[in-house]
Amino acid sequence: MPEYIPSPLEWVARQVKEYEESNGTVSTTFSTKSSPDPSLRELPVIIMTNIGRKTGGVRKTPLMRVVDSKNYVLVGSLGGSPKHPLWYHNLKVNPTIKIRDGSNVYCMKAYEVLDPIEKQRLWKLAVKAFPPYDDCQKRTNRIIPVFLATPLQ
Repeated sequence: MPEYIPSPLEWVARQVKEYEESNGTVSTTFSTKSSPDPSLRELPVIIMTNIGRKTGGVRKTPLMRVVDSKNYVLVGSLGGSPKHPLWYHNLKVNPTIKIRDGSNVYCMKAYEVLDPIEKQRLWKLAVKAFPPYDDCQKRTNRIIPVFLATPLQ
């Protein structure tokens, strides 16, 4: 079993730890407390587990909870940063992941959605779940990638 390597970002490592130690009952939201819109103040997150392409270690990332039937939509916004998140590169090499959604854990395979019509459909679902994604896209020149995680059969 590969070793877990916590995020160097203290708030990410703390959220993952609290989420997992509580079996998905604590730290299950992304807080945007400064938002004037009450519906944006506490938005649900999942924990995505993947294997690092360079380290071979287990990596865990809180992501906004965006569902499409039995699938999960993973948005590589990184807050509108000019670079893709590191997990983007990991999934391109190692697409087998786990999604923890509350107390449920699912083994899944993730692939980047390249079809423009399907990507637009999934983007709309993502923006509905987390409206700031539109602002993230406006802040960057890169096209924010969208992955679809589907259950392993």
